Amino acid sequence: MFRRVPIVAFAACCAGLWPVGCPGSDVVEGARKRLVRVAIFDESSDVSKGPRNLLAFLTPENGYSAQRVDSAKIRAGCLGAYDVLIIPGGSGSKQAAELEDAGRQAVRDFVQDGGGYVGICAGSYLATTHYDWSLGLINARVWDRAHWARGGGDVALSMTDAGLRLLGQGGTVVVHYNQGPLLVPDDKPQLPGYEVLATFETEVADKGAQPGSMVGTHAIIRSRFGTGRVICYSPHPEVPDGPNSLIAAGVGWAGRNSKNQTTGLSQSLHGD
Repeated sequence: MFRRVPIVAFAACCAGLWPVGCPGSDVVEGARKRLVRVAIFDESSDVSKGPRNLLAFLTPENGYSAQRVDSAKIRAGCLGAYDVLIIPGGSGSKQAAELEDAGRQAVRDFVQDGGGYVGICAGSYLATTHYDWSLGLINARVWDRAHWARGGGDVALSMTDAGLRLLGQGGTVVVHYNQGPLLVPDDKPQLPGYEVLATFETEVADKGAQPGSMVGTHAIIRSRFGTGRVICYSPHPEVPDGPNSLIAAGVGWAGRNSKNQTTGLSQSLHGD
C-alpha cells in the first residue's frame, strides 16, 4: 500500500521546509527546485472559472508551474512540455469535440508514455470508458447516467485510508459538487482496476434523480494508463473554499511520474 513518507517529503520540499543537512537532502533539494509542470485545458478566450481557481494555488510557491493550453496547442504537441494535464469542469462531450480525434489521441499518447491526467467533474466524465467520446483512461463508468444533471451543492465525502495517505485528508470532508459523475467500476479487460480514494457520504438528488442512488458511489479514484497516472474527481475541491489540498496533492502525485521528472521519488503506483 502507499507509504506516507514520500508524500510528506514532496510537500516539504515544495514548501522549502526540508532541512539541508538531513539524509537524502540532495535528492529532495533537487525536487524542490523542479516544479511540476501543469497544463490546464481551457478553450475560452478569457480565463474561465475552473482554470482561474486552479491557477490561484498551483503556483511556483507551492511547487507547480501551471499554464492554460487549448485544443489547438494539444493537437500541435504541446503536452510534451508538461508533466500533467488537468481537464477541469464544463462539458465532457464539448471538451471531446473541441479536442477532436487528434487531440484526444494526443492526450492518450501523453498519458500512455508517462504523463499525468487529472480530471475534475467534466474531465472525469471524459476520462471514463462510458461514452463514445470518452478517452478510456480509467476503468470506470457512470452510475445513474440518466440523471447526470442532478443539481449541485455541498456534499460530504468519506475518505478511504488510501485517500488519507495520498491526499492528506481523512474522515469526512465537505466539498462542492455540481453534476459530476457517480463513478463505479467498468469491466474493460485492457485496463487495470482503479483505487477508491473517496466515496459520497451525502448526495444531491434534484431534477428527478432517485434519492439514495448517489451515496456510496465513488467520488475520487486513481489508476494507471500505460506508464502514466490518472486521478479523477467528481466534485470540485478546486473552488476557493476547497479544500484545495485535495487537488494539489493529486496533481503532484500524477505529475511526479512523468518521464521528464528527475526528482528521485518513487515511480510506482503503490510505492508512495
